[in-house]
Amino acid sequence: MSGGFFGRLFGRGEQEQHAAASAVPTSDDLLAALARVEEMVTAGAVPAPVASRVRRVDRVVRDTIPRLAHLGAGSPQAYSVMATATDYLPEAVGGYLRLPRQFADSRPVDHGKSSLMVLIDQLDLLASTMDKVFDAVCRDDAAALVAHGRFLQEKFGATSSGGSLDVGASPLPPMPGSAASGGEPDGGDLRLQPPAGRDAS
Repeated sequence: MSGGFFGRLFGRGEQEQHAAASAVPTSDDLLAALARVEEMVTAGAVPAPVASRVRRVDRVVRDTIPRLAHLGAGSPQAYSVMATATDYLPEAVGGYLRLPRQFADSRPVDHGKSSLMVLIDQLDLLASTMDKVFDAVCRDDAAALVAHGRFLQEKFGATSSGGSLDVGASPLPPMPGSAASGGEPDGGDLRLQPPAGRDAS
């Protein structure tokens, strides 16, 4: 039951990846696939350990979907996310639900494990894999933020003693009202003027 699943998850399904590249699912497609799995879980009244694990995978995939553009549709990580939503997760849950409950929960089918335990193992594997993908994407974003901070530090040269920023290399446009902008020169009277018809006290 699990051999094909593990083979596909860990890269033996190269033909699947090439086929998927020609028809990459959209974010809406992925969210719709996750919604169908949620409906399967609700309608099938699966045991609590299964429901909690499905929710965990669902949550991480949903958090990762907006970041797929950072990975690129052809990356192995992006493929894993898309395949988890559209294939791996629904196939794992569907395979369990197609079995009679008593058989699935109690009859050993794989090295002494019941179908329920096999499903739980598969969901744990999917969850840990999706966690790693999400962590990798976030680390890339965090690294970009750190690099941008270093760029700002080098460009503006702010010191720990509160020195002023050196913006001479990248001058800002003149402020409205300044002499450089063609308006009134700086240093004018900034006091509020009295309303028309009233004398200033």
